[in-house]
Amino acid sequence: MNDIGPLAGITVIEMAAIGPVPFAAMVLADLGADVIRVDRLGQPTASFPIDPTKDVLSRNRRSIALDLKHPEAREAVLELCNGASALIEGFRPGVMERLGLGPEPCLRRNPALVYGRMTGWGQTGPLATTAGHDLNFIALSGCLAAIGRSSEPPVPPLNFVGDYGGGAMSLLAGVLAALLSAQRTGRGQVVDAAIVDGSALFLSAFMGLRQMGFWRTERGTNLLDSGAYFYDCYATRDGRYLAVGALEPKFFAEFLVRLGLDPAEWPQDAAEHWPRLRIELTRIIRQRDQAQWMEVFEGSDACVAPILSMEEAPAHPHNRARGVFVEQFGMVQPAPAPRFSATPGAIRSPPPRIGQHTRQILLDQGYSNPTVDELLRTGVAGAPADEA
Repeated sequence: MNDIGPLAGITVIEMAAIGPVPFAAMVLADLGADVIRVDRLGQPTASFPIDPTKDVLSRNRRSIALDLKHPEAREAVLELCNGASALIEGFRPGVMERLGLGPEPCLRRNPALVYGRMTGWGQTGPLATTAGHDLNFIALSGCLAAIGRSSEPPVPPLNFVGDYGGGAMSLLAGVLAALLSAQRTGRGQVVDAAIVDGSALFLSAFMGLRQMGFWRTERGTNLLDSGAYFYDCYATRDGRYLAVGALEPKFFAEFLVRLGLDPAEWPQDAAEHWPRLRIELTRIIRQRDQAQWMEVFEGSDACVAPILSMEEAPAHPHNRARGVFVEQFGMVQPAPAPRFSATPGAIRSPPPRIGQHTRQILLDQGYSNPTVDELLRTGVAGAPADEA
């Protein structure tokens, strides 16, 4: 049992999945929870082959591999529920019930258990049981239509907005809130987290602005969606890019000073001039390399930053000073976040091999060595050869 981090003493069962569930489980584990991932024997979790030992999302976990077609394997999961604080799963509605591992039997074993459910469409509604991916869910929530440039198709924002933002973060908020409630009342509950719900929350401010008349439905015509020339990305002479975010008047004024431009010729509030000024600013920024521009803006409040790749970001002086990225277990990876003054999170162990901890987890649940041997021999459970 881990004793580091604000969630030390909390045990979470993670039913192996893709997308938001492993991200949420990683955050819980980084913050000190003992996360036991139940990997399914004979069924790859990802849709493409990956090396599990290099999967950063799997760090800080223990893995038990079970073939859930066997009643003995399902019973092992229920045994884990006895001592767990939470279970999180990301199957389509009804799958866990068909396995005999839905909320009812799990909460019957442990009435204080928090049962977190992560889906794209939610547990209810006409689309609940249909297939979909991140892009489909944020399309329906209204988020995708707002991302991209005017007169161009919407741009897929990787899976940040759906899987990790609207999905994993809403699951985390729900599970942590339910854990607080369970500590107070002794009663667990089911958390129904859906990407379509969580990503829709991201539109709250913009729907308010639209109803006040300050936000246009047309993509790429507003202050924050590439409509404003002073809030956008620009190519430099060397084919790199700058992120310009000079929104507030005082920061915009500093931006113009650093560029040596006359404020009278660069109105900020006159949207009818934005397209013309964008063309001119594009021409100006293309005159120097990215590094040269960063010398111009060094130490200023002009709100200009270099756009860095995943390979470059860890080496930036600010990121290095804060330890935003770390190299542990032979991999460069983001450090745990957020930060805690008294109970910091940590990267305690590398991503496990599937079933790496099967024997020890079963022994911890009271199974005898001969019983574990039999479960492994009959294929109910699995482990790497050197761990079996």
